[in-house]
Amino acid sequence: MMAHEQHSVLAPGPHDDAERQPPRTTPAAHRPGRRWLLPLLVVILLGQMAAAMVTAAVQQTPTIDEPIYVATAADYLREHRVRLNPEHPPLGKLVVAVGVAVADPHVDTAYRGDQSAFARHLLYESGNDPWRLMFWARLPMIVLTLLFGLVVFAFAREMAGAAAGAVALALYALSPDVIAHGSLATLDVPAAGFVLTSAWLLWRARRRPRLYVPLGGLALGAGLATKMSVLPVVPVLMALAAWSAWGTVSGDRRRAFGRAAAGAAVVALAGLAVVWLSYLAVDPRLRWSAAGQQVPAVHGLKGLLLRLMPFPPSYLDGMRIQFGLERYPWQGFLFGHLYTGSRWYYLPAALLVKTPLGMLALWAAGAAAVVAVRRLRPAAPYVLVPPAVLLASAMTGSRDFGTRYAVFVPMFLAVAAGCALAVRRRWATLATGALVLFVAVSSLRTFPYYLPYSNEAFGGPDKTYLRLHDSNVDWGQDLGRLADRLRERYRGEKVWLVYKGSGVPSYYGIDAADPREVAPRQVHGLLVVSDSAVDKARGRLRTLIDSSRPVDEVGHSITIYRR
Repeated sequence: MMAHEQHSVLAPGPHDDAERQPPRTTPAAHRPGRRWLLPLLVVILLGQMAAAMVTAAVQQTPTIDEPIYVATAADYLREHRVRLNPEHPPLGKLVVAVGVAVADPHVDTAYRGDQSAFARHLLYESGNDPWRLMFWARLPMIVLTLLFGLVVFAFAREMAGAAAGAVALALYALSPDVIAHGSLATLDVPAAGFVLTSAWLLWRARRRPRLYVPLGGLALGAGLATKMSVLPVVPVLMALAAWSAWGTVSGDRRRAFGRAAAGAAVVALAGLAVVWLSYLAVDPRLRWSAAGQQVPAVHGLKGLLLRLMPFPPSYLDGMRIQFGLERYPWQGFLFGHLYTGSRWYYLPAALLVKTPLGMLALWAAGAAAVVAVRRLRPAAPYVLVPPAVLLASAMTGSRDFGTRYAVFVPMFLAVAAGCALAVRRRWATLATGALVLFVAVSSLRTFPYYLPYSNEAFGGPDKTYLRLHDSNVDWGQDLGRLADRLRERYRGEKVWLVYKGSGVPSYYGIDAADPREVAPRQVHGLLVVSDSAVDKARGRLRTLIDSSRPVDEVGHSITIYRR
């Protein structure tokens, strides 16, 4: 970035007295002879993040959601139709399709079955190598996650300087949640990253609205075309676009109002265009039939809103499916308590468990600085309001399945955390550095088991299953590691398996029976149970677990008992 552009972005916005800002000294990283330090630090941070994500991608077997997305991407490439997985828009799966195209799997287009059966058939019954296919499907998401890291860095740097950008990038690149889900062929990280990118571009629109307002709308559209959970933030980003455009006009309130309305409209139209284009990219004829799909009827206010929304028919039916899923009585698990339904405080509690302690402290300090420091205050609506709205919306959901539903929090708050350095005290700089180091140690200690991470206050990844379940700890990712462990340590022993996941145990060489299908007295040998199944165990399985002795664990997500 040119020095002139950086100065203009760092200065207070048009809503403040930019002329009164005192001159600043040149940061050490920008002094002659030291300009290479910051790029080197960025490369190191993103390099370690890439290494962590690639390692996870290579070692983990398919998680529960991934096979459906990969199969849908393969169907897009072969059949050019929107048929599978209509409950999510196409863009994220089109990103996955880039890697699937490289893997070039055999796709049995004549196979008939629901999306789960089709996914299992593609991975395990069509002659494809699931290890290779999953790696290539995950690789585009890894690249996209790294690019979002550059957005985090640029956003914080423009707000509070190069050191703030470095701190923000460090927290992003070391976040166990971002690493865990950024290494998977899933939709949570890209959807959150596109929203973050939109907020950053709209922040930049305070100076160049004609360029950055449309770009912000395109980024918002990319989020909408990836996951429908992005919808609640649309009014927020439209308002931010209006605010950015309003500030570029001084004196003439009517002209300012017109420009603000135009900014909001441009964001909405650009976002809508991206959604339509994502469906057209799959099928230029926009063929869609709800036949064979369980699309529930939606009435009342939600039904009215659906009829008014100018989205493709398949997008609207996907929303109806999502509304239907929200009515299902899912089971949740929090701090040892199994319940039916949802708890409004689930996501904040889960984030408290699964976020490094130093990161939590820096999030709080950075958010406080953004609000309290006068020159940072104009950025508060762009950095703090979108994640707050998305979190409030997610907290009303019925699926208490994991912090992946709030992965936008570590992204946005990494930007805010970098601003803790805006408190111009030596102790603040030292404390920030110490906390970043604490985060690095905590994150690196869990390598390469990022999905089951929990911080030291809650016992680390070994104890996560005692407090949380599902994608917080056990999403089916360790079936391959289990196969290796059984071959190495327990060869020839009778295995009884309760596995929660989408993998096929027999494909990995695991010859096991289901202990729930026989009387407990017949179960002798090794009892292997996914930790989410341990958390939800009742009846016969609970009796079996309580009368067995734990002897081993795999990936902090599967427990091996001996009977």
